[in-house]
Amino acid sequence: MTAPPASDAKRVVGAVEAPRTRTVVSAGVPLAVYEQGPEDRPLVLLVHGYPDTHRVWDDVVADLERDHRVVRYDVRGAGASGAPGSRYGYRLEQLAADLFAVLATVAPDRPAHVLAHDWGSIQAWEAVTDRAGPRRIASYTSISGPCLDHVGHWARARFARPTPRHLRQLAAQSVRSWYITAFHLPVLAPATWRRGLAARWDRVLAGAEGIRPRAGHPQATLVEDAVRGIALYRANMLPRMVLPGRRETTVPVQLITLTDDRYVGAALSEGLERWVPRLWRRTVAAGHWSALLEKGPTVARMTREFVEHIEHGTATPVLDLARQRERPPGRDPFSGRLALVTGAGGGIGRATAVAFAEQGADVVVCDLDLPAAERTAELARLYGRAAHAYRVDVADGAAMDTFAAEVVHAHGVPDIVVNNAGVGHSGTFLATTNAEWKRVLDVNLWGVIHGCRAFGTLLAERGEGGHIVNLASAAAYTPAKMLAAYATSKAAVAMLSDCLRAELAGSGVRVSTICPGIVNTGITRSTTFSGVDDTEQDARRERFSRLYARRNYPPEKVADQIVRAIRRRRAVVAVTPEAKAGRLLSRVSPGAMRVLARVGMG
Repeated sequence: MTAPPASDAKRVVGAVEAPRTRTVVSAGVPLAVYEQGPEDRPLVLLVHGYPDTHRVWDDVVADLERDHRVVRYDVRGAGASGAPGSRYGYRLEQLAADLFAVLATVAPDRPAHVLAHDWGSIQAWEAVTDRAGPRRIASYTSISGPCLDHVGHWARARFARPTPRHLRQLAAQSVRSWYITAFHLPVLAPATWRRGLAARWDRVLAGAEGIRPRAGHPQATLVEDAVRGIALYRANMLPRMVLPGRRETTVPVQLITLTDDRYVGAALSEGLERWVPRLWRRTVAAGHWSALLEKGPTVARMTREFVEHIEHGTATPVLDLARQRERPPGRDPFSGRLALVTGAGGGIGRATAVAFAEQGADVVVCDLDLPAAERTAELARLYGRAAHAYRVDVADGAAMDTFAAEVVHAHGVPDIVVNNAGVGHSGTFLATTNAEWKRVLDVNLWGVIHGCRAFGTLLAERGEGGHIVNLASAAAYTPAKMLAAYATSKAAVAMLSDCLRAELAGSGVRVSTICPGIVNTGITRSTTFSGVDDTEQDARRERFSRLYARRNYPPEKVADQIVRAIRRRRAVVAVTPEAKAGRLLSRVSPGAMRVLARVGMG
């Protein structure tokens, strides 16, 4: 293949060595087979979808071939492979026979691992659920291509029990599947490909999923591949959907769901455990084709981890059985997730960690006060979840980087990160000393910066999405002359979150800003006040603690709002009534807010 320009670093991953080629004949149809990587390593067979060829796997192969024997082939009717003489040559039974024929040639003595996408995944399901599947296939990683029989049972169950949720799922998937009806039209579908869609296919993918052109994709044979491949839909869809069979398998299956897939909704895999008892669920923040063409290394990493686990029985933090299995969509989204909370020794942090554990998440908590963090972990374990406590100073950037490395090594990359640690301070700008400014900004702002950088980088590189929650305050948008340092730090957190949200949007990592108001936590016991002696410090702390206690807004309600913000993908949440009123007034009448800022507190 033609090597990409050296200046385009992201395209270099697609520069693979020339493959070893051979031809396998299945039912009279020659199949072009391509092989790379060391022959003594575990074999992974890649099966492409419609209207692609084996070249759609270039980025994945460039990564996998380092330590795996990688085989891919052009399916019948695509690329350099031959085509059957009629539509019936595209039946799933024959497509599965092709897969077995390739395996019999390249791996006659031992089972192979299969990775498939789109229609490649649909036909691979046929092989995996065949009686010969467990003998020939060691594991199966499926991307954006369900078993048609499973979908038939899925649809039947929803028509049989037409709850509002089931009807929404049916309607949503029907909208996603509009093209299936179009492909059954006798003239329109092939004419559309021939009369311009093929010539614009690279622009279609660029506009829909941000895919940049590269050598070998779209392939030179796209028009012929696309027109012939229409037979896949016409030969299989109606028979399997109307009369679905029982397609069960004992083969270990890793199901990779794409968060931005416009064609295959996550709901289609609900109840898949009925047919696949050994099921792992994972997610990639990508579209239908961008998962392979833009995030190939992520798919390769997931495949490598799964193969390693099946081959050697390893349970790494990334692929832990307890966390990655039994994560069906439609149930609680925190089941099997890992949540990390800073400042979790008490107050909002403790309540949030416990709330995550109650919702099914494993938790990692940290605090300057290690015994307090350990008590939080003990409370989380009461819900049957794993919980781990660490002592960390969030104001220390190097310590946070070390902490992140320790967490990843021991537990994997957190799916949710809550930057909660904070300190309180009251004082006018002119009365606040440099040392007081430093204390407030080090914890309230720099602590959030360190947490976002250390874990945000990991989340973005992982490519599986995630959620960062930053605790700001109603003070972020309600100025007060006695909260100069505190309000400034929280306003900076809010703006930092807005900027980070825009930056991470493309990686599927969401960012929420939580703005509590007056909440009854222990922060008042450690709040400092400018310009007063120790006796007055203690008196003011006591007075503010009584005020917050009388307000009696518990931290558990803030934790509930954090959980809800993640589930509903909320960007900014004002929590207490006064926080909501302040946010509304700051938008409607900023002048009134400036007048109120003159009112002293303290």
